[in-house]
Amino acid sequence: MSEDNFEPIEGEQYEGDAPEQQETITKVTGMYKDWFLDYASYVILERAVPAIEDGFKPVQRRIMHSLKELDDGRYNKVANVVGHTMQYHPHGDASIGDAMVQIGQKELLIDTQGNWGNILTGDGAAAPRYIEARLSKFALEVLYSPKVTTWQLSYDGRKNEPVNLPVKFPLLLAQGAEGIAVGLSTKVLPHNFNELIDASIKVLKNKPFTIYPDFPTGGVADISNYNDGMRGGRVRVRAKVSQLDKSTLVITQIPFSTNTSSLIDSILKANEKGKIKIKKIEDNTAADVEILIHLPTGVSPDKTIDALFAFTACETSLAPLGCVIDGHKPYFVGVSEMLRISTKRTVDLLKRELEIQLDEFEEQWHFLSLERIFIENRIYRLIEEEETWEGVIRAIDEGLKPFTTHLKRAVTEEDIVRLTEIRIKRISKFDIDKAQEKIEALEGEIEQVKYNLEHIIDFAIKYFQNLKEKYGKGRERKTELRSFDNIEATKVVLRNTKLYMNREEGFIGTGLKKDEYVADCSDIDDVIVFLRDGNMMVTKVDVKTFVGKDIIHAAVFDKNDKRTIYNMIYRDGKSGPSYVKRFNVSGVTRDKLYDLTQGTKGSQVLYFSANPNGEAEVVNILLRQVGSIKKLKLDLDFATISIKGRASRGNTVTKYPIKRIELKEKGISTLKPRRIWFDDTVQRLNVDGRGELLGEFRPNDRLLIINQSGKVKTIVPEITTHFDEGMIVLEKWVPKKPVSAIYFDGEKERYYVKRFLIENENREEIFITEHEKSQLEIVSTDYRPVAEVIFAKIKGVQKENLVVDLENFIAVKGIKALGNQLTADKVKQINLLEPLPYDAPEEEVPEEMEVKGETDLTDENTTISLDEDGQITLSLD
Repeated sequence: MSEDNFEPIEGEQYEGDAPEQQETITKVTGMYKDWFLDYASYVILERAVPAIEDGFKPVQRRIMHSLKELDDGRYNKVANVVGHTMQYHPHGDASIGDAMVQIGQKELLIDTQGNWGNILTGDGAAAPRYIEARLSKFALEVLYSPKVTTWQLSYDGRKNEPVNLPVKFPLLLAQGAEGIAVGLSTKVLPHNFNELIDASIKVLKNKPFTIYPDFPTGGVADISNYNDGMRGGRVRVRAKVSQLDKSTLVITQIPFSTNTSSLIDSILKANEKGKIKIKKIEDNTAADVEILIHLPTGVSPDKTIDALFAFTACETSLAPLGCVIDGHKPYFVGVSEMLRISTKRTVDLLKRELEIQLDEFEEQWHFLSLERIFIENRIYRLIEEEETWEGVIRAIDEGLKPFTTHLKRAVTEEDIVRLTEIRIKRISKFDIDKAQEKIEALEGEIEQVKYNLEHIIDFAIKYFQNLKEKYGKGRERKTELRSFDNIEATKVVLRNTKLYMNREEGFIGTGLKKDEYVADCSDIDDVIVFLRDGNMMVTKVDVKTFVGKDIIHAAVFDKNDKRTIYNMIYRDGKSGPSYVKRFNVSGVTRDKLYDLTQGTKGSQVLYFSANPNGEAEVVNILLRQVGSIKKLKLDLDFATISIKGRASRGNTVTKYPIKRIELKEKGISTLKPRRIWFDDTVQRLNVDGRGELLGEFRPNDRLLIINQSGKVKTIVPEITTHFDEGMIVLEKWVPKKPVSAIYFDGEKERYYVKRFLIENENREEIFITEHEKSQLEIVSTDYRPVAEVIFAKIKGVQKENLVVDLENFIAVKGIKALGNQLTADKVKQINLLEPLPYDAPEEEVPEEMEVKGETDLTDENTTISLDEDGQITLSLD
């Protein structure tokens, strides 16, 4: 900019200015503090946080007030409503339109018409000029009562607007609220309409109550840490995911605060990162959610479901924070207290409405009584000769006095003026009997209102019950409440990377692709490494990590694995005795070296094996020729060695030097069978003792699952298994134990009995006919089940109940057999009775060995030595 065009900025000083031209500098120190506080208060009170009285933010309240002013029973363009609301709201039309769409999408207060968007897909609403709205019947009944409403001037002083709407319902809890102000925020989760009414009634009856969130998108929620909706609480919400077939998953409900678009994006990102593996994904969402996830061949559906919860938006965590405006101040409060406040306010509003109604009825009764006296006693004739207005008033007043003793209040001049306004036509057609009927009807209504006031709690309860009856249908709970198991990411993550090791150099990692392959892994896995010198280390998977030279074993590490047993023979020092030990590894510190020997310099591992199920092999030990030893070869069975902690010394094998050790015979598991429980609360298996004990399971044992749909299958029990909602039988499968069933055949319309064994343990099969009307009545896995058949009464005749011993009724046949017809008579009900006694064959139990804990470091003072003939002998020290 040239000097010719330069102009000094007003309020600033420049070199060369004359003193008289210099302006005073005003310090702004401290001014911004008040400005910021004013701004923060305004945002908190006037924009972001709802009021405890009616549950509305100011913009929402002004929208509802405008809708009431425009209400004539017909739809209004949303653009017109937005424009009308701007008379009360000092902000732009966009914020008003967005707030109105949010209210309309909750389908409670606004009856919508047109494209208002979709909360399931995340699609936005059409422009305000294309969509229409009017107040719902519920809103008209619950939100408005002008006679009990407190009013204030709008921001420009031209209009009156309500301070709070007289809402007679816990609206804040029904709709939920979310807002971010300056220095604080609020997040009230939505709750179920009918449950809120039930809880309000319990408050009025002084009974305990609990309320939990219910989301419009459905899903499954874990509210164990809800904390009454206060700070510090947390709600975990999951999509409803089920298995459509062995290679397809289907999502039918989504978590709150997500939509199908964001959910699919999160699944695709997890697939790109290698956390899960999917073939393709289809979104068929319309009125209801339907997302199909197609899996590649060989991918476990159960494991994928857990991975979806662990790595995608199929599980979200919500942090409620109950903050409302009460008395022009932020108030942190739980949902239970919100409901109590709302219920008390509802009672107060109902009471005020009844009091106003009583006053109105009494005024009507008073004037009807005066009118009757005035006309029936022809007091109007007394004013014929009066020439002044004062005289007319006085004459009527004097004429009424003899007849007003039964009135409930004194006659005022306003009453007399109203009498003078009665038309001659009305006087001439006045019917005394009808007038008396009206007065008596009013007296009945007055008595009813007085009764309601005296029994205001009962009146409020009836009010809530009426709301539920009129508007509760179709508002049943959408979100299923259930406790969740914590999903360990390392157990469900897709192992999409290969792990390699260089034994000699001592490196391990995913980048050593020219070296020896170890296993598939993921980037969040840990690796356990054993070295020839007897050291062990657990480290995180990386591209290349040095762990120590001369690696003898490496594998992906699971810290919760109690069944992998390591068998080891080592030499203590360069020329010391050899020891044998069996141990399990669980609790370790990452990247720390653990010495599995006694720490003597020169110690070396002579034999090592890792056994996933505690197998105990037999090995040949070849000794060096030393001294007078006669037999140089001996056998060692690891099954004779107790399983201890990794720090134990172990048992002495021999004091002679060992030449080499060879595997003679592979072993079988020496561990106790796993005890498995089923927790019905979370619908998952566990080994922690939660729920119902299903039994003790060895490696080849399976679970039997029967569904109400007539499908049966057996599976290997895995902690990650998901179970269908229609499951009716879950137990340990005994292959020679028959399944007995009674089912209704839809085609023949008859009941059939069948008994069968599972023929193909690796395939799910249906054992009832596949007609659409066929259905399973009862199923039993007892050896000798008994059923009771109750027949329908025909022409007043009741046939005696039939008791059927299913074992004698039909022999065990194939799973696809139709079965024998139960009866030709019409059946009312079939019950399963106590089974007949049966001694089940005892199961052969192999010798077991218990795994001792990490803390048990006691050495077994047992020595394995050679006698003069070269035979092994065991001796206790």
